[in-house]
Parts: sequence; structure tokens; C-alpha cells
Amino acid sequence: MAPHWTVREALSQKNKLRRSYYELLRDQLDEFMVDYTLIQSYERFCSDKKDYPFVEMRELKPRARIPDFEYDCQNSALVIFVEDTIPKEHKKYIRFFDSNKSTKKNLLSSKSLSLDDGFDRNQKYLESVQFFDFINILMPIDYALLIQRDETASRDRYVLSHFHVRIDWPIAEAAEDQARFLRYISKDLYEKGEKYAEDIQKKFFEYYGVPTMAGGRRTAASVAAQYLRRISCISTVYVGSSESRALIRISERGVSKTVLAKLKADMIQQLAEANSMNPRTFLKNFSIAREGKDGVFILQTIYYLTDYARPPEDGKLRELKPDLNWLTVESQLLMPKPGVRRHMPIPVNLVYGT
Repeated sequence: MAPHWTVREALSQKNKLRRSYYELLRDQLDEFMVDYTLIQSYERFCSDKKDYPFVEMRELKPRARIPDFEYDCQNSALVIFVEDTIPKEHKKYIRFFDSNKSTKKNLLSSKSLSLDDGFDRNQKYLESVQFFDFINILMPIDYALLIQRDETASRDRYVLSHFHVRIDWPIAEAAEDQARFLRYISKDLYEKGEKYAEDIQKKFFEYYGVPTMAGGRRTAASVAAQYLRRISCISTVYVGSSESRALIRISERGVSKTVLAKLKADMIQQLAEANSMNPRTFLKNFSIAREGKDGVFILQTIYYLTDYARPPEDGKLRELKPDLNWLTVESQLLMPKPGVRRHMPIPVNLVYGT
């Protein structure tokens, strides 16, 4: 079954260039989101003289339970980045209106923002050198930020178009939409009974790598990602929560989780040698902090959808089997710290290896 978005080979030359530009900007946004949700959170814990609550590797396994505890020093965020412009008819469920558009008037009138009268209109554009300073100010506010193509510009240009964006599509409708696509139901969520409908909703969250009925932002991110399948372009949803201590990224490539992991000195030595680096070079390019002889690193876990989370090739209806996994770990990578350009991510085995 074809994806909801157009593959690169089927795009016009103009839209191929736009896809390239989008992906280039997304690489920059990836780094910023890691910095904001993880590195800045770590620094807040250190400033408050608190131990950072590192994610246990078992929490990165598919269907793992996340401790139900919110950490005040952990930064939360929800950002939607769309390759094109969301058509106005979708405002019923993704609430982006004139009242929450990122105009100078709206931003300055928002009591939750610390902006002054020196507001620069250009800083809301992703190409602006001030953009990441600007988005850093907006991140702590409630709801989501929306970045999309500026439909008023003559060239492809991306703008943080709206803040205080709410995702108001009901979870039941999102799960129903997904289950129809995967051929577990023909029309209605409850056509096979309440227990079956409940199981479908649980699997909906598993599909997006979050626990059942997870906290507000993670639920909103999952629902937004499902809803955006109605728009024929690629999109990326980032969500960081104070419970998971992770940055979840949902895109056309699937789901990934990025966390901070502490590695002991002997493992640092082994990884450095295995990748033809001395430990000092390895730490300089990959470690965001030191804790004694140990180091703090950025670990990204990328997940792969199993056949049970993909439409059947024959298109026929099938029965849901809740015990079967919909996600499996595809790869685990130690990521270079933001700003490092020379080094590639390093494959590791931490989720199942410790």
C-alpha cells in the first residue's frame, strides 16, 4: 500500500528541492530539540544540585512501562514541523487560528511569554539566525508549536506560524482511523465489541512508542502524527515529556527515542578503541558531560514496525492479536553531540546488552 505522502522520485523538480530544504532544516531542528529537551534538562538538574534520573535501558524496549513521575527540571515540548502548509479545513482538529498566530501582537499579549517590544518579525522564520533563540523562549508554554511552509512567500520558506496549538482529534477516532488502515476493522471501532475496541486503542499508543494513555503531550503527539497522515506531505512531530526523560520523534521514517545515557570508563575505552579513536577524542565529540570517570552521552533508539503494524499485502480484514509486538528495536546509536560535524553516529547495544 502506497504511503500517504509522495515519494521523492514522484515529485516535481521544484518539490524535490523543497523536500531537500525541509530535510536540511529538520536536521538542524533535530539537534535543537535534543539540546532543549535533554542537554538543557541535564544542566538544570546540575544547577539545582540534583542527580539526573537517567532512563533505564528497559524503558527503551517496545511496550515498556515508564515510571509515572514528573521531574520538574526536565524540559517538556511538543513541536509539529510540516513540509507543506496545513489546509484550513483541518482547523477543526488541529487548532491554529488567527488568535494564536505568531504575530507580534499575539506574542506580546501572551502573559506566558517573556518577549519585549523589541520583537523582530523575522526571528520566527527557521532560516533566521535568531530562530532557535526565539523558539527556546516559546518552548515552555502549554500546547504545541507549529512550523510549516509560509504560503504567503514566493519561495519555500518555513515559519513558526502558530503557538498554543491544540490537538483536538479524539483518541477513539485516531485509533479507529489507524485500525481501518491496518485492516483490523472495516468501519467502526466498536464493530467487534468493547474489549476489541479497547485493545485497538492500546495498540494505537504502542504504534507510536508511548505507553497506553500516556501523559498529555505524548498523547497529543501520537494523535497529531496519525491525523497528519491525511495531508499529502511528510511531517515530523517532536515530543519531550518530564516523565519519559526522552525526546520522541515521529516522522515518515517511523519512531525514535533519544535519551541521555551514562557510560562507565571501561565502556568508553572499549568504544573509543573499536572506533579508532583515543578516549579523549571520543569524549570530546560524543560526551555532553563527565561524572567522575564516567561520561554522559546521547543515545538514540530507532524502532521498526513489525508486519502486524503494517497493512496486509492482500488487503483483507484480519483479527487483532494484542500479545504480538507492533514495534521492534531496529538500531541503537550513540549520537555526536550537537555541533559536531565530522563524526558519524556509533552503533551500540545497550537496550538489550545491559
